[in-house]
Parts: sequence; structure tokens; C-alpha cells
Amino acid sequence: MKLDFRIPNADELFNLSQTEHSALFYEIRETWSVLLRLGDYISSNLKKTECNGEIHDQAVLQGDVSIGEGSIIEPGALIIGPVQIGRNCRIGHGAILRNNVIIGDYCEIGHAVEIKNSLLFNRCKVPHFNYVGDSILGYQVHLGAGAILSNYRLIRGKVNVLLDGKKIKTAMEKFGALVGDRTEIGCNSVLQPGTIIGKDCVLYSNINFGGVLPASRLVKSKNELIVVPREENGD
Repeated sequence: MKLDFRIPNADELFNLSQTEHSALFYEIRETWSVLLRLGDYISSNLKKTECNGEIHDQAVLQGDVSIGEGSIIEPGALIIGPVQIGRNCRIGHGAILRNNVIIGDYCEIGHAVEIKNSLLFNRCKVPHFNYVGDSILGYQVHLGAGAILSNYRLIRGKVNVLLDGKKIKTAMEKFGALVGDRTEIGCNSVLQPGTIIGKDCVLYSNINFGGVLPASRLVKSKNELIVVPREENGD
């Protein structure tokens, strides 16, 4: 099957009606440039220190934080503003949200999850041991336990998007991933810096993926398991 090797625009990745912050996407050339706008946008639009949800007394909130009605902040969560959390969300024990984060409505951020400089559309689920750095997650995106969105090159330098063997420059030191609506990322998978995943994709567990993946694709590994009889000495 020949893949459609081009970079999808914002409308092809996301249903912009599923975020209250669609203004971030106005008049942009590359969708990843939204990440450069987050800081100024939150500073201008955040309802500073407006907390309408249920906040456990062992949660820690620092700086400007807005929490929507019906949201629950569990004990041990650490939120370092500016951060805006929508309605009816759950921020779990040990979760860390820091430095320009927008969480949509009905999102689940679970135990030991860290999110920084990122935008999550409505109904995202990031439930267990995940890292989301400098990324955008579309409507109903789900990350399996341990899935990582890496945002920083091991060999330092600007992040590039790999497209059909070519490097597209982003001029960004840190850029994780753009993950289209309803995509599922399996447990312990890693998205390399500068990854773009289309809508309605499925990546199986333990996948290491980088580059651009068109919509409605399934990615799986063919690593073979070898099963042999167990010897008495355990070898």
C-alpha cells in the first residue's frame, strides 16, 4: 500500500470544535507552531486561580491555575501554572502538569503522568505512567500505560519531521508529537520527537515510531517470540 506522504494540516488532524481553544490554530502554516503560542495564549486567556473543582488538600498548586467545574484533583498531584484544566476531568495521584498546559473537558490524567507545554482536546485519556512533552493530543486520543511522547533529541539540536526520507525543519528545540483524533497508542510505545500521527490510527504495544503516519493506519511489530521447553536446571 502506498502511503500518502505529506504533512496533514490541523483540520485533517483535529476536530477543532472539540476544544475551546481553536483560536490557537488561526492563521498558522505548520500545526506544530501552536506549541510556540501556548505560553502567550494562556497568559492572556487564563482565568487566573479560578478553581471550581474538587481539590484534595494534599495536592499542590503553584502559580496561575484554572480548574473547571466537576474536575477532581487527587492527593499528590502537582500543578505548576500556567495551567488550564477543563470541566469534569480527573488529575490522578502523582500526576505533574507544568509550564503551559491546557487540558480539555472530560479528560483523564492518571497516576504518575507528566505533561508539559501541551494541549489536550476533549476526552483524552492519559491514564498511567505517561510522559507528554510539547505535544497536541486530539479528541478522544488514548495512551496506553507507559507510552511516551519524547520531545527532545538525544543528539541535541533542532527537531525535524521525517517525511518520506526527507527532513522537514521545525526550528524547535523541543517538539513531541501531534496525535490525531481517536488514535490509540499502545502500552510502552515511544513516539520520537517530531512525530505526526493521523486520525483513527492504532499503534500496538512496544512500538517505536517516528515520522508521519497518515490517517486510519495500524502499526504493529513482527518481533518473533521463541518458546522452548524449560530444562531442569533452569537454562
